[in-house]
Amino acid sequence: MTRHVIRDAAWWVADYAYAVTWQARAMFSRTDPGDFGSGERTPVVVLPGIYETWRFLQPLITELHERGHPVHVIAALGRNRWPVPRGARHVAAYLREHDLQDVVLVAHSKGGLIGKQVMSDPATAERVRGMVAIASPFAGSIYGRVMLLPSLRAFSPNSAVIRALTRELAPNARIVSVYGEFDPHIPGGSELAGARNVRLETGGHFRVLAHPRVVAEVERLAT
Repeated sequence: MTRHVIRDAAWWVADYAYAVTWQARAMFSRTDPGDFGSGERTPVVVLPGIYETWRFLQPLITELHERGHPVHVIAALGRNRWPVPRGARHVAAYLREHDLQDVVLVAHSKGGLIGKQVMSDPATAERVRGMVAIASPFAGSIYGRVMLLPSLRAFSPNSAVIRALTRELAPNARIVSVYGEFDPHIPGGSELAGARNVRLETGGHFRVLAHPRVVAEVERLAT
């Protein structure tokens, strides 16, 4: 028991070190999102988590682009504080505006909920091949129940959005859920019934983004 507590604590520290580092880099990055729009392979649309801009996922974006994928970001999401349905509308509008077809969504945390909402909408579902969701709270998080901010309380397992998305079963077969053994933000984990569930032998909510299995699962879905 003590060994597991020490292990989880070490993962927690490493997780926040990763988050702080990349939030700081994202803040000062001046990279043009248009730099990632070229490529002949399956298009990828990136959906960040709450309080994250697309720049937080820039290491993942860069690697996917170097592998030949045109990578699209949704600037209208900003720091992704919108309610999930509104975020999904921004994504749907982007897909229509750019006439994107057969895309792979790559989503972190809350981004996975937005992606599933997009995949549940008959008007946009056919534009999406599938989604790789990293550390997404598909069943919510118990911590959402005690949060004061509405944007965080929305992750409660009893929230209307979580309950509604739980009832949407059709997209699950096209979702790959990647998550660690320990997630300090989602104690219940990110397993999704009917999806391809990939449990990594590591822990964290943020640093799992850098795990090589994430890119491997995107490539698997894209090909």
